[in-house]
Amino acid sequence: MKTKEEFLEGQILLIDKPLKWSSFQAVNALKWGIRRKFDLKKIKIGHAGTLDPLATGLLIICTGKFTKKIPILQGQVKEYIGTITLGGTTPSYDLETEIDEIFPIDHITKEQIQAATTAFIGKIQQVPPVFSALKKDGKRLYEYAREGKVVEVKSREIEISEFEITNINLPTLDFRVVCSKGTYIRSLANDFGKVLKSGGHLSSLRRTKIGDFNVDNAVSPADFHTNVLGMEKPKNN
Repeated sequence: MKTKEEFLEGQILLIDKPLKWSSFQAVNALKWGIRRKFDLKKIKIGHAGTLDPLATGLLIICTGKFTKKIPILQGQVKEYIGTITLGGTTPSYDLETEIDEIFPIDHITKEQIQAATTAFIGKIQQVPPVFSALKKDGKRLYEYAREGKVVEVKSREIEISEFEITNINLPTLDFRVVCSKGTYIRSLANDFGKVLKSGGHLSSLRRTKIGDFNVDNAVSPADFHTNVLGMEKPKNN
């Protein structure tokens, strides 16, 4: 087990974020556990890259002096696996919001699906979702979206080094993607549907790698508390 001094000096913790947990909730659960275990009034702790509540997978959490490493870790290449559902779009580009438009998929062939991936390889321009935490004029985009206000979201350059469709079972497509910091997989799903002259949204997502860190070596918040701290499991709050 880690000591109080080790957490204060700095640790890189690999957490497998549960479904429907926010990244903030995961950080809070660890902070609560460490503070209670060692009777600390405060400890520096933060994550190196947000995961949406509907995504699972690798969340890097840094403690103590290692919080200074967060900007470097955030810039690492990331790998995701997930599922795109064709034939419908949602305002959030995922399942946070309900399908708002239906499109045909009968014209889509397996060959077209595989060929469409090439349009996304390399450095490309991507428009982030309106349902995102990016700020415009001091306000987060999702706040505008929930108020029904239309705002212009500028595209930005991202890089996708690998994008493969691993299984086709229409209307769903399983995929694996390796991409740069700032890539929105929800936007990729939406744009992929457009290339296929249909609609598409992200129906599942799991982050598997950040740089050399792999989710296979991560633990759940519950396991962190029981196995690393020797405490009861945390509540999702």
